[in-house]
Amino acid sequence: MTTSSAHSYPFGETVALEVDPVLLRLAREEPLSRIALPYGGEAWLATRYADVKTVYSDRRFSRSATVGADVPRLRPDITGDSSSILDMDPPEHTRLRKLVSEAFSTRRIAALRPRIAALTAELLAGLRAAGPGADLVEHLPMPLPVMIICEILGVPVQDRHIFRRCTDTLLSTTGYTPEERAAARTELVTYMAGLVARRRAIPTDDLLGALVTARDEGERLTEKELISIAITVLGAGHETTMNQISNIAYLLLTRPDHGEELRRSVLAESTPENSAGVALTRAIEELLRFTMLGATEGLPRIALEDVELSGTTVRAGEAVFGSLQMANRDLAVFPTPHELTLDRTENRHLAFGFGPHHCLGAQLARMELQEAVGGLLREFPNLRIGVAPHDIEWRTGANIRGPKRLPLTW
Repeated sequence: MTTSSAHSYPFGETVALEVDPVLLRLAREEPLSRIALPYGGEAWLATRYADVKTVYSDRRFSRSATVGADVPRLRPDITGDSSSILDMDPPEHTRLRKLVSEAFSTRRIAALRPRIAALTAELLAGLRAAGPGADLVEHLPMPLPVMIICEILGVPVQDRHIFRRCTDTLLSTTGYTPEERAAARTELVTYMAGLVARRRAIPTDDLLGALVTARDEGERLTEKELISIAITVLGAGHETTMNQISNIAYLLLTRPDHGEELRRSVLAESTPENSAGVALTRAIEELLRFTMLGATEGLPRIALEDVELSGTTVRAGEAVFGSLQMANRDLAVFPTPHELTLDRTENRHLAFGFGPHHCLGAQLARMELQEAVGGLLREFPNLRIGVAPHDIEWRTGANIRGPKRLPLTW
Protein backbone atom coordinates (compact mmCIF):
# COMPACT_ATOMS: atom_id res chain seq x y z
CA MET A 1 0.00 0.00 0.00
CA THR A 2 1.23 3.49 -0.84
CA THR A 3 1.07 6.06 1.95
CA SER A 4 0.13 9.62 1.17
CA SER A 5 3.69 10.77 1.85
CA ALA A 6 5.33 8.29 -0.54
CA HIS A 7 6.35 9.46 -3.99
CA SER A 8 5.40 7.17 -6.86
CA TYR A 9 8.58 5.79 -8.46
CA PRO A 10 9.77 6.00 -11.18
CA PHE A 11 9.03 9.70 -11.19
CA GLY A 12 8.72 9.96 -14.96
CA GLU A 13 10.30 9.03 -18.26
CA THR A 14 14.02 9.76 -18.53
CA VAL A 15 14.91 12.43 -21.07
CA ALA A 16 18.31 11.94 -22.71
CA LEU A 17 20.87 12.60 -19.92
CA GLU A 18 18.81 15.15 -18.01
CA VAL A 19 18.27 14.94 -14.26
CA ASP A 20 14.68 14.11 -13.37
CA PRO A 21 13.20 17.32 -11.86
CA VAL A 22 11.41 15.40 -9.09
CA LEU A 23 14.64 13.64 -8.11
CA LEU A 24 16.42 16.98 -8.13
CA ARG A 25 13.79 18.51 -5.86
CA LEU A 26 13.85 15.60 -3.44
CA ALA A 27 17.63 15.73 -3.19
CA ARG A 28 17.32 19.39 -2.25
CA GLU A 29 14.26 19.30 0.01
CA GLU A 30 13.78 15.69 1.16
CA PRO A 31 17.15 13.90 0.95
CA LEU A 32 15.75 10.75 2.59
CA SER A 33 12.38 10.31 0.99
CA ARG A 34 9.72 7.63 0.87
CA ILE A 35 9.05 6.09 -2.56
CA ALA A 36 6.45 3.59 -3.74
CA LEU A 37 7.56 1.21 -6.47
CA PRO A 38 5.32 -0.70 -8.89
CA TYR A 39 5.97 -4.00 -7.08
CA GLY A 40 6.87 -4.90 -3.51
CA GLY A 41 5.65 -1.76 -1.78
CA GLU A 42 7.58 1.19 -0.39
CA ALA A 43 11.24 1.93 0.22
CA TRP A 44 13.51 4.76 1.26
CA LEU A 45 15.50 6.76 -1.28
CA ALA A 46 18.77 8.25 0.00
CA THR A 47 20.36 11.05 -2.04
CA ARG A 48 22.96 12.60 0.27
CA TYR A 49 26.55 11.59 -0.33
CA ALA A 50 27.18 10.53 3.28
CA ASP A 51 23.94 8.53 3.48
CA VAL A 52 24.55 6.76 0.19
CA LYS A 53 28.03 5.73 1.31
CA THR A 54 26.53 4.33 4.49
CA VAL A 55 23.89 2.34 2.61
CA TYR A 56 26.52 0.88 0.29
CA SER A 57 29.17 0.07 2.90
CA ASP A 58 27.60 -0.41 6.34
CA ARG A 59 27.01 -4.08 7.15
CA ARG A 60 23.71 -3.15 8.75
CA PHE A 61 22.42 -2.92 5.16
CA SER A 62 22.21 -6.24 3.33
CA ARG A 63 21.99 -7.35 -0.29
CA SER A 64 21.56 -11.04 0.56
CA ALA A 65 18.38 -10.24 2.49
CA THR A 66 16.72 -9.34 -0.83
CA VAL A 67 17.18 -12.81 -2.35
CA GLY A 68 13.82 -14.37 -3.10
CA ALA A 69 12.01 -11.66 -1.13
CA ASP A 70 9.08 -9.51 -2.16
CA VAL A 71 11.19 -6.35 -1.98
CA PRO A 72 10.30 -3.01 -3.60
CA ARG A 73 11.21 -3.24 -7.29
CA LEU A 74 10.38 -2.01 -10.79
CA ARG A 75 9.68 -5.43 -12.31
CA PRO A 76 7.18 -8.13 -11.29
CA ASP A 77 9.94 -10.75 -11.15
CA ILE A 78 10.97 -11.86 -7.66
CA THR A 79 14.68 -11.22 -8.03
CA GLY A 80 17.88 -12.21 -6.32
CA ASP A 81 20.17 -15.19 -6.64
CA SER A 82 22.06 -16.63 -3.71
CA SER A 83 24.87 -17.71 -6.08
CA SER A 84 25.31 -14.20 -7.53
CA ILE A 85 28.12 -11.99 -6.26
CA LEU A 86 25.76 -9.03 -6.74
CA ASP A 87 23.39 -10.48 -4.13
CA MET A 88 25.95 -11.52 -1.51
CA ASP A 89 27.22 -9.89 1.66
CA PRO A 90 30.68 -10.44 3.15
CA PRO A 91 32.20 -12.92 3.85
CA GLU A 92 30.63 -14.88 0.96
CA HIS A 93 30.98 -11.87 -1.32
CA THR A 94 34.63 -11.46 -0.30
CA ARG A 95 35.38 -15.11 -1.11
CA LEU A 96 34.16 -14.77 -4.70
CA ARG A 97 35.59 -11.30 -5.25
CA LYS A 98 39.08 -12.55 -4.39
CA LEU A 99 38.84 -15.16 -7.15
CA VAL A 100 38.31 -12.45 -9.77
CA SER A 101 40.33 -9.57 -8.37
CA GLU A 102 43.72 -10.69 -9.73
CA ALA A 103 42.45 -10.42 -13.32
CA PHE A 104 41.60 -6.75 -12.61
CA SER A 105 44.66 -5.85 -10.56
CA THR A 106 46.36 -2.51 -11.17
CA ARG A 107 49.33 -4.28 -12.75
CA ARG A 108 47.27 -6.36 -15.17
CA ILE A 109 45.03 -3.48 -16.22
CA ALA A 110 48.04 -1.19 -16.79
CA ALA A 111 49.53 -3.84 -19.06
CA LEU A 112 46.37 -3.75 -21.17
CA ARG A 113 46.71 -0.09 -22.20
CA PRO A 114 48.76 -0.75 -25.40
CA ARG A 115 46.16 -3.31 -26.51
CA ILE A 116 43.25 -0.95 -25.74
CA ALA A 117 45.01 1.94 -27.51
CA ALA A 118 45.73 -0.18 -30.59
CA LEU A 119 42.19 -1.51 -30.74
CA THR A 120 40.78 2.01 -30.34
CA ALA A 121 42.93 3.24 -33.24
CA GLU A 122 41.72 0.34 -35.38
CA LEU A 123 38.08 1.04 -34.57
CA LEU A 124 38.47 4.78 -35.23
CA ALA A 125 40.00 3.96 -38.63
CA GLY A 126 36.90 1.89 -39.33
CA LEU A 127 34.69 4.81 -38.31
CA ARG A 128 36.55 7.12 -40.68
CA ALA A 129 36.33 4.59 -43.51
CA ALA A 130 32.57 4.32 -43.01
CA GLY A 131 32.32 8.05 -43.70
CA PRO A 132 30.05 10.81 -42.40
CA GLY A 133 26.74 9.49 -41.16
CA ALA A 134 28.40 6.48 -39.54
CA ASP A 135 27.02 5.36 -36.18
CA LEU A 136 29.47 5.91 -33.33
CA VAL A 137 27.83 3.25 -31.13
CA GLU A 138 28.42 0.56 -33.74
CA HIS A 139 31.99 1.56 -34.51
CA LEU A 140 33.52 2.32 -31.08
CA PRO A 141 31.50 2.19 -27.81
CA MET A 142 30.05 -1.25 -28.45
CA PRO A 143 33.00 -3.22 -29.90
CA LEU A 144 35.77 -1.78 -27.69
CA PRO A 145 34.65 -2.98 -24.23
CA VAL A 146 33.10 -6.13 -25.68
CA MET A 147 36.35 -7.22 -27.29
CA ILE A 148 38.46 -6.40 -24.22
CA ILE A 149 36.23 -8.20 -21.70
CA CYS A 150 36.02 -11.18 -24.06
CA GLU A 151 39.81 -11.37 -24.11
CA ILE A 152 40.08 -11.08 -20.32
CA LEU A 153 37.37 -13.63 -19.57
CA GLY A 154 38.05 -15.95 -22.49
CA VAL A 155 34.76 -15.66 -24.37
CA PRO A 156 34.73 -15.88 -28.20
CA VAL A 157 34.03 -12.35 -29.42
CA GLN A 158 32.18 -13.77 -32.42
CA ASP A 159 29.49 -14.89 -29.96
CA ARG A 160 28.70 -11.30 -28.96
CA HIS A 161 25.30 -11.44 -30.69
CA ILE A 162 24.31 -14.06 -28.08
CA PHE A 163 25.42 -12.36 -24.89
CA ARG A 164 24.61 -8.82 -26.08
CA ARG A 165 21.00 -9.82 -26.79
CA CYS A 166 20.68 -11.70 -23.49
CA THR A 167 22.27 -8.89 -21.47
CA ASP A 168 19.96 -6.29 -23.01
CA THR A 169 16.98 -8.41 -22.05
CA LEU A 170 18.16 -9.05 -18.49
CA LEU A 171 18.83 -5.35 -17.85
CA SER A 172 15.38 -4.30 -18.99
CA THR A 173 12.73 -2.87 -16.70
CA THR A 174 9.69 -2.64 -18.99
CA GLY A 175 11.27 -3.46 -22.34
CA TYR A 176 10.76 -7.24 -21.96
CA THR A 177 8.40 -9.55 -20.11
CA PRO A 178 9.40 -11.67 -17.09
CA GLU A 179 9.16 -14.75 -19.31
CA GLU A 180 11.53 -13.21 -21.85
CA ARG A 181 14.00 -12.31 -19.10
CA ALA A 182 13.84 -15.85 -17.69
CA ALA A 183 14.46 -17.29 -21.15
CA ALA A 184 17.44 -14.97 -21.69
CA ARG A 185 18.88 -16.00 -18.33
CA THR A 186 18.51 -19.69 -19.21
CA GLU A 187 20.14 -19.15 -22.60
CA LEU A 188 23.07 -17.30 -21.05
CA VAL A 189 23.58 -19.95 -18.34
CA THR A 190 23.53 -22.70 -20.98
CA TYR A 191 26.00 -20.80 -23.15
CA MET A 192 28.42 -20.18 -20.26
CA ALA A 193 28.13 -23.79 -19.07
CA GLY A 194 29.26 -24.84 -22.55
CA LEU A 195 32.35 -22.62 -22.29
CA VAL A 196 33.12 -24.06 -18.85
CA ALA A 197 32.93 -27.59 -20.26
CA ARG A 198 35.40 -26.58 -22.98
CA ARG A 199 37.82 -25.21 -20.35
CA ARG A 200 37.71 -28.54 -18.56
CA ALA A 201 38.59 -30.33 -21.78
CA ILE A 202 41.25 -27.82 -22.84
CA PRO A 203 42.54 -25.64 -19.94
CA THR A 204 43.38 -21.99 -20.63
CA ASP A 205 45.08 -19.17 -18.73
CA ASP A 206 42.23 -16.65 -19.08
CA LEU A 207 39.88 -15.67 -16.23
CA LEU A 208 37.32 -18.36 -17.05
CA GLY A 209 40.07 -20.96 -17.03
CA ALA A 210 41.24 -19.70 -13.62
CA LEU A 211 37.70 -19.92 -12.23
CA VAL A 212 37.35 -23.49 -13.49
CA THR A 213 40.63 -24.40 -11.78
CA ALA A 214 39.45 -22.74 -8.55
CA ARG A 215 36.28 -24.83 -8.75
CA ASP A 216 37.80 -28.17 -9.70
CA GLU A 217 41.09 -28.14 -7.81
CA GLY A 218 40.45 -25.87 -4.87
CA GLU A 219 36.68 -26.23 -4.41
CA ARG A 220 36.65 -22.50 -3.67
CA LEU A 221 33.28 -21.96 -5.36
CA THR A 222 30.32 -23.99 -6.50
CA GLU A 223 29.49 -24.77 -10.12
CA LYS A 224 26.50 -22.42 -9.95
CA GLU A 225 28.68 -19.64 -8.51
CA LEU A 226 31.28 -20.21 -11.23
CA ILE A 227 28.75 -19.73 -14.02
CA SER A 228 27.05 -16.82 -12.26
CA ILE A 229 30.26 -14.86 -11.69
CA ALA A 230 31.38 -15.43 -15.29
CA ILE A 231 28.05 -14.07 -16.56
CA THR A 232 28.29 -11.08 -14.21
CA VAL A 233 31.83 -10.20 -15.34
CA LEU A 234 30.83 -10.55 -18.99
CA GLY A 235 27.79 -8.30 -18.66
CA ALA A 236 29.25 -5.71 -16.30
CA GLY A 237 32.47 -5.65 -18.30
CA HIS A 238 30.88 -4.13 -21.38
CA GLU A 239 27.35 -2.81 -20.85
CA THR A 240 28.00 0.25 -18.68
CA THR A 241 31.23 1.28 -20.42
CA MET A 242 29.62 0.95 -23.83
CA ASN A 243 26.83 3.34 -22.91
CA GLN A 244 29.12 5.66 -20.98
CA ILE A 245 31.41 6.19 -23.99
CA SER A 246 28.34 7.07 -26.08
CA ASN A 247 26.91 9.35 -23.39
CA ILE A 248 30.18 11.21 -22.91
CA ALA A 249 30.58 11.70 -26.66
CA TYR A 250 27.04 13.08 -26.76
CA LEU A 251 27.75 15.46 -23.87
CA LEU A 252 30.94 16.81 -25.40
CA LEU A 253 29.43 17.19 -28.86
CA THR A 254 26.36 19.01 -27.54
CA ARG A 255 28.60 21.24 -25.39
CA PRO A 256 31.12 22.28 -28.05
CA ASP A 257 32.97 24.72 -25.77
CA HIS A 258 33.73 21.88 -23.37
CA GLY A 259 34.63 19.55 -26.21
CA GLU A 260 37.05 22.03 -27.78
CA GLU A 261 38.59 22.88 -24.42
CA LEU A 262 39.30 19.22 -23.75
CA ARG A 263 40.54 18.57 -27.30
CA ARG A 264 43.18 21.31 -26.97
CA SER A 265 44.31 19.90 -23.64
CA VAL A 266 44.50 16.36 -25.02
CA LEU A 267 46.57 17.46 -28.01
CA ALA A 268 48.90 19.47 -25.78
CA GLU A 269 49.54 16.57 -23.39
CA SER A 270 49.47 13.47 -25.60
CA THR A 271 52.73 11.70 -26.35
CA PRO A 272 53.39 8.29 -27.90
CA GLU A 273 54.23 7.02 -24.41
CA ASN A 274 51.27 8.63 -22.61
CA SER A 275 47.93 9.01 -24.35
CA ALA A 276 46.09 9.99 -21.13
CA GLY A 277 47.53 13.13 -19.59
CA VAL A 278 46.38 14.98 -16.48
CA ALA A 279 43.69 16.98 -18.29
CA LEU A 280 42.07 13.94 -19.89
CA THR A 281 42.26 11.92 -16.68
CA ARG A 282 40.57 14.69 -14.69
CA ALA A 283 37.98 15.26 -17.40
CA ILE A 284 36.98 11.59 -17.47
CA GLU A 285 36.50 11.61 -13.69
CA GLU A 286 34.31 14.70 -13.96
CA LEU A 287 32.33 13.22 -16.82
CA LEU A 288 31.79 10.06 -14.78
CA ARG A 289 30.51 12.19 -11.89
CA PHE A 290 28.29 14.39 -14.03
CA THR A 291 26.77 11.91 -16.50
CA MET A 292 23.38 10.48 -15.56
CA LEU A 293 24.09 6.92 -16.70
CA GLY A 294 21.39 5.16 -14.71
CA ALA A 295 17.75 5.29 -15.66
CA THR A 296 16.87 3.79 -12.28
CA GLU A 297 18.40 3.81 -8.82
CA GLY A 298 20.02 0.39 -8.86
CA LEU A 299 19.75 -2.41 -6.31
CA PRO A 300 18.11 -2.01 -2.89
CA ARG A 301 19.56 -2.95 0.48
CA ILE A 302 17.57 -4.21 3.48
CA ALA A 303 18.23 -2.72 6.92
CA LEU A 304 19.12 -5.49 9.34
CA GLU A 305 18.56 -3.22 12.32
CA ASP A 306 17.37 0.33 12.96
CA VAL A 307 19.75 2.84 11.34
CA GLU A 308 19.58 6.63 11.36
CA LEU A 309 20.07 8.46 8.06
CA SER A 310 19.75 12.24 7.81
CA GLY A 311 17.97 12.39 11.15
CA THR A 312 15.37 9.76 10.21
CA THR A 313 15.27 6.20 11.51
CA VAL A 314 15.21 3.46 8.89
CA ARG A 315 13.60 0.49 10.61
CA ALA A 316 14.93 -3.06 10.49
CA GLY A 317 13.45 -4.86 7.49
CA GLU A 318 12.92 -1.72 5.40
CA ALA A 319 14.43 -1.37 1.93
CA VAL A 320 16.70 1.51 0.97
CA PHE A 321 17.87 2.66 -2.46
CA GLY A 322 21.02 4.78 -2.52
CA SER A 323 21.16 7.22 -5.43
CA LEU A 324 24.79 7.24 -6.52
CA GLN A 325 23.99 9.82 -9.19
CA MET A 326 22.47 12.34 -6.80
CA ALA A 327 25.24 11.67 -4.27
CA ASN A 328 27.59 12.80 -7.04
CA ARG A 329 25.74 16.13 -7.10
CA ASP A 330 25.75 16.78 -3.37
CA LEU A 331 26.68 20.40 -2.75
CA ALA A 332 28.27 19.45 0.57
CA VAL A 333 30.92 17.49 -1.35
CA PHE A 334 31.08 19.02 -4.84
CA PRO A 335 31.11 22.81 -5.33
CA THR A 336 28.87 23.77 -8.27
CA PRO A 337 27.65 20.17 -8.47
CA HIS A 338 25.35 20.71 -11.46
CA GLU A 339 28.07 22.24 -13.61
CA LEU A 340 30.40 20.23 -15.82
CA THR A 341 33.85 21.35 -14.65
CA LEU A 342 36.41 19.38 -16.65
CA ASP A 343 39.39 20.51 -14.58
CA ARG A 344 37.78 19.68 -11.22
CA THR A 345 40.60 18.50 -8.94
CA GLU A 346 38.74 17.20 -5.87
CA ASN A 347 36.45 14.52 -7.25
CA ARG A 348 35.53 11.72 -4.85
CA HIS A 349 32.60 10.63 -6.99
CA LEU A 350 30.69 7.39 -6.50
CA ALA A 351 30.15 6.49 -10.15
CA PHE A 352 31.63 3.04 -9.53
CA GLY A 353 29.76 2.49 -6.29
CA PHE A 354 31.26 2.22 -2.83
CA GLY A 355 32.06 -0.39 -0.23
CA PRO A 356 32.25 -4.15 -0.83
CA HIS A 357 30.40 -3.91 -4.14
CA HIS A 358 32.60 -1.16 -5.60
CA CYS A 359 33.03 -1.97 -9.29
CA LEU A 360 35.89 -4.44 -9.69
CA GLY A 361 36.52 -3.25 -13.24
CA ALA A 362 36.66 0.48 -12.42
CA GLN A 363 40.27 0.90 -13.57
CA LEU A 364 39.58 -0.98 -16.80
CA ALA A 365 36.54 1.20 -17.51
CA ARG A 366 38.57 4.35 -16.84
CA MET A 367 41.25 3.23 -19.26
CA GLU A 368 38.74 2.38 -21.99
CA LEU A 369 37.04 5.75 -21.53
CA GLN A 370 40.36 7.61 -21.64
CA GLU A 371 41.45 5.89 -24.84
CA ALA A 372 38.07 6.13 -26.57
CA VAL A 373 37.38 9.78 -25.72
CA GLY A 374 40.98 10.85 -26.23
CA GLY A 375 41.12 9.05 -29.57
CA LEU A 376 37.94 10.70 -30.82
CA LEU A 377 39.19 14.16 -29.85
CA ARG A 378 42.59 13.65 -31.47
CA GLU A 379 41.45 11.99 -34.69
CA PHE A 380 38.29 13.96 -35.44
CA PRO A 381 38.82 17.68 -34.69
CA ASN A 382 35.65 18.69 -36.56
CA LEU A 383 33.40 15.97 -35.19
CA ARG A 384 29.67 16.79 -34.93
CA ILE A 385 26.46 14.90 -34.35
CA GLY A 386 24.97 14.17 -37.75
CA VAL A 387 21.34 14.79 -36.72
CA ALA A 388 19.55 17.28 -34.50
CA PRO A 389 20.04 16.26 -30.84
CA HIS A 390 16.28 15.89 -30.35
CA ASP A 391 16.21 13.33 -33.19
CA ILE A 392 18.53 10.92 -31.36
CA GLU A 393 16.70 7.81 -30.19
CA TRP A 394 17.55 6.74 -26.64
CA ARG A 395 17.26 3.38 -24.96
CA THR A 396 13.95 2.89 -23.17
CA GLY A 397 12.65 0.35 -20.71
CA ALA A 398 16.16 -0.35 -19.39
CA ASN A 399 18.23 0.33 -16.28
CA ILE A 400 20.93 2.20 -18.20
CA ARG A 401 20.71 5.26 -20.42
CA GLY A 402 22.42 5.58 -23.76
CA PRO A 403 21.67 6.45 -27.37
CA LYS A 404 20.64 3.55 -29.56
CA ARG A 405 22.54 5.19 -32.42
CA LEU A 406 24.72 8.29 -32.56
CA PRO A 407 25.24 9.34 -36.20
CA LEU A 408 28.31 11.51 -36.70
CA THR A 409 29.70 13.82 -39.32
CA TRP A 410 33.03 15.61 -39.70
